[in-house]
Amino acid sequence: GLVLLAANPAARAALQDEIQVYLDDIDRPGAAGLELHVNTTPNGNPATGYPGEVVSRHGLRVTPEFSYGLAAAWEAGLYLPAVIDARGRADLAGVKLRLKWLPLPGTGASQGWFAGANLELARVPQRYEFSRYGAELRLIAGRRTEAWTFGVNPVFEWALAGGARSARPDFSVGLKAARRVADGIALGAEYYADTGQLGRRLPGSQQDQSVFVAFDVERQPWIFNFGVGYGLTAVSDRWTVKAIFELPWPARPAGAQ
Repeated sequence: GLVLLAANPAARAALQDEIQVYLDDIDRPGAAGLELHVNTTPNGNPATGYPGEVVSRHGLRVTPEFSYGLAAAWEAGLYLPAVIDARGRADLAGVKLRLKWLPLPGTGASQGWFAGANLELARVPQRYEFSRYGAELRLIAGRRTEAWTFGVNPVFEWALAGGARSARPDFSVGLKAARRVADGIALGAEYYADTGQLGRRLPGSQQDQSVFVAFDVERQPWIFNFGVGYGLTAVSDRWTVKAIFELPWPARPAGAQ
């Protein structure tokens, strides 16, 4: 019940509105962006972590992400997640705000090291996440070469409301390695793991871990990421399919009328 859930934060639901490793993508100052995150779980874990939870199994998540370049190395974002559950019922799933800082390189350089951080605040109905209010700090680091892209995201998440609230954050990590196989096309792998509270690591069999085979396409007008994921533990969803599409969106340089 709720007592077990509070003692085991990794059992809390997490809205699967986006599945990605953050790299060095950032809007230039005064420019707007729009991405559409779509994922579905044809074969997932049916177990609920607490009464009333809507599990990801057989569900579809569609999340538009609006972004805007505030200044050099700074970008704001807004997520408006929507969920279609296993019974075909559509539902809005809250709102998330984020602020990204990418000081290295922060100039749109196509090669070299990059690093930064992303802070996110969320309000999500309890049927999708046990704590309706949450905060996330995602560190961003990696390197691009002519042929390869590497990225790592250590992620710290705090529950800000309810019985799950704790000063000790949950910890997860995302890893990405992709190799260019043709002009504008890369093939690689992405790995995601939720390990439990920081300093209170769960046994490996109780961690939600998955690996994705993923394509990245950057051929105008087609810019998207597509991946098929496999759960590595019994508590993970067995199969997940995800895509991220960059959509045309009006862009206006700062200061333009």
